[in-house]
Amino acid sequence: MSGPAFDLFIIGAGSGGVRAARMAAQRGARVAVAEDAALGGTCVNLGCIPKKLYSFAAHYAESFEEAHGFGWSVAAPSFDWEMLKGNRRVEISRLNGVYGQLMTGAGVVLMRGRARVVGPNEVEIDGVRHRAERIVVATGGWPVPAAVPGGERAISSNEIFDLARFPARLAVIGGGYIASEFASIFNGLGARVTQLYRGEQILRGFDRDIRHHVAAEMIKKGVDIRVGTKVRALEADTDGATQIVLGDGSTFVADAVLCATGRAPNTGGLGLEAVGVKLDVNGAVLVDDRYCTNVPSIYAVGDVIDRVQLTPVALAEAMALVDDLFGGAGRHVDYMHIPTAVFTHPNIGTIGLSEDDARGRFQKIRVYRSEFKPLRHTLSGSGERTMMKLVVDDANDRVVGLHMVGADAGETIQGFAVAMKAGATKAIFDATLGIHPTAAEEFVTMREPVVASS
Repeated sequence: MSGPAFDLFIIGAGSGGVRAARMAAQRGARVAVAEDAALGGTCVNLGCIPKKLYSFAAHYAESFEEAHGFGWSVAAPSFDWEMLKGNRRVEISRLNGVYGQLMTGAGVVLMRGRARVVGPNEVEIDGVRHRAERIVVATGGWPVPAAVPGGERAISSNEIFDLARFPARLAVIGGGYIASEFASIFNGLGARVTQLYRGEQILRGFDRDIRHHVAAEMIKKGVDIRVGTKVRALEADTDGATQIVLGDGSTFVADAVLCATGRAPNTGGLGLEAVGVKLDVNGAVLVDDRYCTNVPSIYAVGDVIDRVQLTPVALAEAMALVDDLFGGAGRHVDYMHIPTAVFTHPNIGTIGLSEDDARGRFQKIRVYRSEFKPLRHTLSGSGERTMMKLVVDDANDRVVGLHMVGADAGETIQGFAVAMKAGATKAIFDATLGIHPTAAEEFVTMREPVVASS
């Protein structure tokens, strides 16, 4: 019997799969990648990139309004949904091509089709079997459908970018970052948005002050956030609209309903269980700290292992795996210091521990918090307020949590993430000169703690 045709066979050409393929091929490995959808995975096609483009679009309406305070007179703006969709498609198509070129340029064999694992060292595509020394599953995640009667009437984040008609009324079911981002985006684009969440406040898992602050800001901008609200059913209404029936029996009508209640690992139909790969109850591939499954020749990275569903995490996991398999720096993914942005309006930027998590981990903490109107809005007429927060371990003065709600929060947090990764203390923050006048300087000028607890 001949040896394996490939050293590495990757199923999925998303962020993690493409990075692993390129890096392994550049180190001399014989690599194949199988993909049955557009190259680039969720991030490029149905997630980060189109979402951020639509978020940019959504900011313009308020920017036109705010311009009056700075002396600009502009005609009433109008929004062209078809133009936004078309321009987005062009950009995504360009990125699809870039991803293909990155792989083929590195010598990766790209196979188009649905792949299935049929053995510890064998993958089948369209009836053709390919042998590989190692297999990597990088198939990402998929939106969880609405689990209520009439749930088929709801769309997911996969379909929201290409609605045939712009919804004048949009209902968003869910309170996570995807739900909150799209509630903000479509509100900014001109829809009347109602966000429904069964919990006590949106964005569970984020710092408590940040959650409450961003919710208040979204409400000020016009999003109707209804917490403690359950959806009982979705029913047909006139003209293709949907009637949303709530837990208390009340109803309202929306032109479109977005269900954004979570994402599940995309492992269906891959044949993993048949070859003995263990999956979690939600379908996530179970791996060890080397991203290896219980079958020694099969690995997995990215959203499909359901650790942290973020593109940079998938990239980091892919690099760590390639280093482990084909030699390299011996990287280790630090799941604690992950900077994260949420593109609500205003944005959230965060890294490290929330105040509550820090209380549970350290004997004594100090909390510094500042809320203010940014300089821009002293003339813009906007009532938007920025919040910044630092959480400090009192035992060693190290900053263990840094959080922001405000314009371009993600851009601001990225730089501070480097400092926190390096172990910066509050004393170092205090000794750092600020850039004036900026919002970011507030992080290095907060002196008096608002909370000191043991």
